[in-house]
Amino acid sequence: MITSEFTGGIGTVVIDRPHKANALTEPMLRDLTAAFDAFAARPELRAVILTGRGRVFSAGADLDAARAGLAVSPEWQRLSARVAAMPCLTIAALNGTAAGGSLGMVMACDLRLAVPDAKFFYPVMRLGFLPRPGDPERMVALIGPSRAKMILMGGQRIAADEALAWGLVDRLVAPEALMQDAAALAGDACGADARHVEAIKSLIG
Repeated sequence: MITSEFTGGIGTVVIDRPHKANALTEPMLRDLTAAFDAFAARPELRAVILTGRGRVFSAGADLDAARAGLAVSPEWQRLSARVAAMPCLTIAALNGTAAGGSLGMVMACDLRLAVPDAKFFYPVMRLGFLPRPGDPERMVALIGPSRAKMILMGGQRIAADEALAWGLVDRLVAPEALMQDAAALAGDACGADARHVEAIKSLIG
């Protein structure tokens, strides 16, 4: 349900469970972390693109798994921390809506592209869970405390154009151009030395 490939200095990680809106189980979270770990170990790595199969990036936690404890699993934080610590450029190419805990890995990426009909929400207040550690901090860094409260406490579903205006995503892209645009953003990194890529990323923070 998680696939990955590597070519030309770019690793691609795909959430591939479209018949379940790419809802995540604990094994899928571990597989995602393992895919990023494997790419990080490659000296020729310059960028990673994270995307989903189908019309939804991810619905967040699989509901049955969430009821069984996935909503409070440390695997969410392990995954987001792994993404944030990557030594290369990381790009979330959001093929559709990103919901719940899946926003954690999205916000941990360096750049976020989204299709125009994507929506963003994180319904922890309604469901009675706390957001995973690190997610509120990253959300506040991107969009500010009041807008983070609108999502996490007000339960708002944010449309792609509003997410762009807020800074939750960086660019809206037509579905047919999504992966091409993501690869184009990685072009300069792919032409640079790996230490240069990592150094510039560390300077930005």
